Amino acid sequence: MKHRLLLCIAISIGLLANKTNAQQVSEHNQEYLKPYASYYPKQKTKILVVGTFHFSYPGLDYTKTKEEDKIDVLKEPKKSEVAELVAYIKKFKPTKVAIEAKEDWGMDKMYEEYKKGKHRDKRNESYQLGMRIANDLNLDKIHSIDATTFSTDLEKKYPKMMKELSKGYDFQSDDPYNKMVEKSFNASTVLPAKVKILDYIKYMNTVEGHWNNYGAYFVGDFKLDNNRGADFLSIWWYNRNLRMFRKIQEIEHTDEDRILVIVGNGHASVLRHMIEYSPEYEFVEFSSL
Repeated sequence: MKHRLLLCIAISIGLLANKTNAQQVSEHNQEYLKPYASYYPKQKTKILVVGTFHFSYPGLDYTKTKEEDKIDVLKEPKKSEVAELVAYIKKFKPTKVAIEAKEDWGMDKMYEEYKKGKHRDKRNESYQLGMRIANDLNLDKIHSIDATTFSTDLEKKYPKMMKELSKGYDFQSDDPYNKMVEKSFNASTVLPAKVKILDYIKYMNTVEGHWNNYGAYFVGDFKLDNNRGADFLSIWWYNRNLRMFRKIQEIEHTDEDRILVIVGNGHASVLRHMIEYSPEYEFVEFSSL
C-alpha cells in the first residue's frame, strides 16, 4: 500500500513537472510565434455588405420569380418595409456607398439627378437603397463596383475555345445536390411576399444564408468533365466577384471609413469570404447593427 502511494505521488510530481515544462516552452515560443493579427492594424476599414434580391425583378438570374409572388416596393405595405430597411442600414453610419452597377451606367449623373428629386419612382435597389441612403446622409458620391468577367474578354478573342469550355454549363445538371440547391432557391422567391423585407434581408445575410449561395456553385455544372466546370466557374462567376472586390479596394478610404456595399446576394456570399480574409478590411455582420 505504501509503495503504491509513493508511486502515485511520483507520477503526480512527474506530470506537474511536465506541465510546468510545457508551459515554459509555450511561453518561450510566444516570443517567436506571434499572432498573425499583430502584423496588421488593429483598426480596419469596416465594410457592411447588404445582399438583397433585385427589387425590380429584371429576370437576369437563373432562378425566376413567378408573377404572383412578386412585390411592389413602391406600394404599401412594402413601401413602408423598405423605409424600415433603410433606417436599419443607416445605423451602420456609412461614409461611402457602393452599388452593383457598371461604370458605363452613369452613376454620377444618376445620383445628381436623384438628389434633385428624380428617379424616386424607380424600383431598383440601387435607387431605393443605395441612392436613398447616400442622399439621406449627404454623401457626395456613390461608387459603381460591378464588373465584366474574364470569360467575356476571352469570348471576344477565342470564341471557339470558350464555346467548348462553357458547353453544358446551363444549371440543368442531374447532380442531386444541384436539385437541392434549386429547391432552396425556388423557395426563397416567395419570401418577400410572405415576410417583412427587413426580416428577409436579415435571413439572407446570415452566415448560413451566404454558405447556401456560395456552395451552390460547387455542385451541378461545377463537376463537368473533371476540371472543365471548375475552369469555367473561375473565369466567369468567381472572376467577376474578384474584380468587384478589386473595385472596392480602389475606393479611397482610411481606417475610419465605413463602406456600405449593396449587391445581389449571390455576390454578397463571395464578397464576405474575400473581405473576411482580407488584412485590410473588417466584415460587419448585418445582424449586428
